[in-house]
Amino acid sequence: MRNTLLFSCIILLLAGCSSDDNRRSNNPFIVDIGFSIQLGNINALDLQIPSNPIYVPNGGVRGIFVINTGSGLLAWEASDPNHSPNECSTMVIDGIEVVCQCDDAHTYNLFTGQASGEVLDFAMVPYRVEQSGDVIVVSN
Repeated sequence: MRNTLLFSCIILLLAGCSSDDNRRSNNPFIVDIGFSIQLGNINALDLQIPSNPIYVPNGGVRGIFVINTGSGLLAWEASDPNHSPNECSTMVIDGIEVVCQCDDAHTYNLFTGQASGEVLDFAMVPYRVEQSGDVIVVSN
């Protein structure tokens, strides 16, 4: 009985897990473009400081944001997830947030990927970050 209960709990935990691929594919505005980019030494140095985000233009749909949270690195798509990519949808860094350059000026937190101060349909699109020593690779 005890083994059956343990097995049932493990199955429920695994069934409740989802990958970031599912979260990314549910957004109709962000096309899933395959990429893998190794950040240069200057970017890696900037990321040694917690809460210091950087913008990398040559990855994702409109570039990527990478931030050191103090407990690890996070990477996000730079195109506003609630707009079709266009001339104003590339967001810009404002402290630990990013702001869309379109008239509605959606704002998102780089620690959570969630909109700040308003409820929107989509959160920021996350990317994978792998760090091995001084080498940082961002990919989807």
